[in-house]
Amino acid sequence: MNDVHQGHTDGAERAARRDRAVRAALEQGLLGPESPIAALLDVTGIRESAAALRAAFDAVTAPGTPVLHAFAVKANPMVAVVRLLREEGIGAEVASPGELALARAAGVRPERTVFDAPAKTPAELREALALGIAVNVDNPQELARIDGLMRSADSRSPVGIRVNPQIGAGSIAALSTATATSKFGVALRDEGAREWVVRAFAERPWLTRLHAHTGSQGIPPELLARGVAETYTLAEEINGRLGRRQIDTLDIGGGLGVAFDADATSPTYAQYARLLKETVPGLFDGRYGLVTEFGRSLLAKQGTVVARVEYTKSAGGRPIAVTHAGVQVAPRTVYAPRSWPLRVAAYDAKGRPKSGAAVVQDVAGPACFAGDLLAEGCALPLLEQGDHVAALDTGAYYFTAHYAYNSLARPGIYGFVPDGSGGVAFATVRQPQTMAEIVAESGGAHAAALTTLHAPGRH
Repeated sequence: MNDVHQGHTDGAERAARRDRAVRAALEQGLLGPESPIAALLDVTGIRESAAALRAAFDAVTAPGTPVLHAFAVKANPMVAVVRLLREEGIGAEVASPGELALARAAGVRPERTVFDAPAKTPAELREALALGIAVNVDNPQELARIDGLMRSADSRSPVGIRVNPQIGAGSIAALSTATATSKFGVALRDEGAREWVVRAFAERPWLTRLHAHTGSQGIPPELLARGVAETYTLAEEINGRLGRRQIDTLDIGGGLGVAFDADATSPTYAQYARLLKETVPGLFDGRYGLVTEFGRSLLAKQGTVVARVEYTKSAGGRPIAVTHAGVQVAPRTVYAPRSWPLRVAAYDAKGRPKSGAAVVQDVAGPACFAGDLLAEGCALPLLEQGDHVAALDTGAYYFTAHYAYNSLARPGIYGFVPDGSGGVAFATVRQPQTMAEIVAESGGAHAAALTTLHAPGRH
């Protein structure tokens, strides 16, 4: 079965599982008048996605090559998700102390963890080196900081340098990390930078890795592959000039984009791995270990936000459905709809896919500003009060990165699988946020702090 056909087949099966889960969520009370929004994660889809990633690189890599696929925890920082991926053979790429704590809570071993961040503190570096976690150094000042730590510690951590090949941007500037002025890594085309990198390895035998990440959504696979090729070429140059194979592992980042306009997965991991094999054949001949850092492509299509239509109305002749899903779960779509359009599916009051002629309408969220639109001018069967809308492909960087506008509560997150008898079984990944928790996060324990604080001479 070719990749295109397989992708469409997988997409159809995923959509069918989603439809069953939406209806079951209503029948089992996860959605209802008192819980008008919920997020659903397709556990079967997550397992299949992880398996597809492993198989794609296994197919192009020399036998015995060490390969670590490290999930970019920022994409879905739920402990249960990271633990599920750990069970599926995926490690963790973390970019903050919080993400490291989540990975450790999920049971990810230090040797299967990679620490990337542009602003690592001494304490954070000390902890990572003490644990034996791989560290990618972002800049010369950070390397100088690690020099001091390495002199006073016996660390098992693999340490590498992140480089910026400066090969250009994709269609979303904010997610393009290999531009001329990117904040990430050592800018290789700046004067003297390449020589500094070579010298850094020559002076430090414990530097054994090279890392680059070109960007994520909006970066074409060909540009990603070019970034990997630049990194491989630099590694070959360094090892050749030093006369030893000091760099033994290449961290090629992640960044494979997601097609938000259909259920099918495109591009697939298999397609990307073959492109890399064609572009950088030496990468896979067994001389280098590999690390990948995929996030969005693993999880996006496995998540759905479902929200009840609270009211329907009309303005200027345009029907408007006012729902409970908006900027709090989809800030990127609300603030940058052209870069982050989402598909929206319509379900009736019982959770069945809604049929009928498509009507152009707006799907609005609950936040108190005019731009809080999940979809504008969307063609759907006419939504009615009590129906439900589903924001599709939201399993990464959406409902897990809650935006607390209007102190709107975080929705509950529920994983689902077929129960073996035609139904759906759910497990709680995160409880819905309570009002007490909102007050506590907003400093409820310090309510009198400002009224009891007086400047000198004031009573």
